[in-house]
Amino acid sequence: MNRDDVVARAEALVDEARRAGVRHVNLQFTDITGIAKSVTIPLGLLRDAVQHGKWFDGSAIEGFARTAESDMYLLPDLDTFAILPWEAGEDRTARVFCWVYNPNGDLFPGDPRAVLRRALEEARALGYQYCVGPELEFFLFNRSNGAISPLPHDRASYFDYSADQAAHVRREMVNALQQLGVAVESAHHEVAAGQHEIDLTYADALRTADNVVTVKYTLKAIAQLHDLYATFLPKPLYGTSGSGMHCHQSLADFAGRNLFADPMDEYGLSEIARSFIAGQLAHARGMCAVLSPLVNSYKRLVAGYEAPVYISWARVNRSALVRVPKVSPGRLEATRIELRCPDPSCNPYLAFAVMLKAGLDGIRRGLPLPEPIEENIYQFDEAELRRRNIGLLPSTLGEALEALQNDSVIQEALGDHILERFLEAKRLEWNEFRAYVTQWEIDRYLEVY
Repeated sequence: MNRDDVVARAEALVDEARRAGVRHVNLQFTDITGIAKSVTIPLGLLRDAVQHGKWFDGSAIEGFARTAESDMYLLPDLDTFAILPWEAGEDRTARVFCWVYNPNGDLFPGDPRAVLRRALEEARALGYQYCVGPELEFFLFNRSNGAISPLPHDRASYFDYSADQAAHVRREMVNALQQLGVAVESAHHEVAAGQHEIDLTYADALRTADNVVTVKYTLKAIAQLHDLYATFLPKPLYGTSGSGMHCHQSLADFAGRNLFADPMDEYGLSEIARSFIAGQLAHARGMCAVLSPLVNSYKRLVAGYEAPVYISWARVNRSALVRVPKVSPGRLEATRIELRCPDPSCNPYLAFAVMLKAGLDGIRRGLPLPEPIEENIYQFDEAELRRRNIGLLPSTLGEALEALQNDSVIQEALGDHILERFLEAKRLEWNEFRAYVTQWEIDRYLEVY
């Protein structure tokens, strides 16, 4: 679409939005951590933003530019224009995701959305389209006097039907997402009290990453309307299940044919799929800091809560890092793989970029897929793990950062700009945590030593 057509489309969107009572537009993007940022403009200025861009100071954004190189501009992606359903009355607001550009007209290399776009263009040059379907887990908490706690009446568990407040709020969240154009496949209660899951319909990776960002702030907004707090922190409570973001993935050709499917294979997997899995297994440690980016993430990645610890693949074994879900007979187009280590605190643009890059590396190198491990790996001793050549995911953020520094493929996926700033931010986070004295240490040691 040429520039004149884009401007004409912007004018049509403005007219339609004005009839719907919209007065403002949030020009959205994310910092390197995946936190949604926005610049709000009057609706009438959207056409100008499309034509000339909206300038802003990038030095104020985590991981963006330093003061001497701060000028950059936002260019709206009109395919993502949507009206926020919880913003009503005189403040009715729409949102649109944006590309971030340098003053010279080049895409800004520190824009996470551009990082994913670069990876998708690489896949497209090889004849592939990359599709992702994430399952986002989260907790709903009460907020009282500045403190948070699980909802007092929520005693439901996995898939339990419940008529309490949380079930109503979850349905309202799904309604809001659908109004924003986010296709929800299912929603249900999860294992822990106060824990829920919303699964997004399979789509191309860029649209899906936009949807993940949308889900996060939408759920927080709807929860706030009910005096609740929605959190995507991977492990908010000790002794119970954490929140993951399992990602179903596949490659398709430009006609939409699933390139992971092979009806003659025992697992229904093509050679492309097998090498893709092998690539993700080979780079699992290197991409872990991106997929599980918080100090808290590694409180989730422990044995005993169905979160992956070991680098292996399987079909029914939920302790495996990569799982191959079964598909119904005659539905080969549903063939996919499920990566189980990402959590919802990750930046989805960076996460999908490194996942794709790892899989493509496996395809390029023709990496062989090891035998699946269908037994419960948690019961293996160290000798058995060594015998079967089963590796371990990093156990801390510090260890994950070291693995990232040793993986050139994942570094290339991020690009020099984001890699430098991501490592800088996460090293600071890890070092602050290592120096922090927790309440657990006070309770355990103060009166003993």
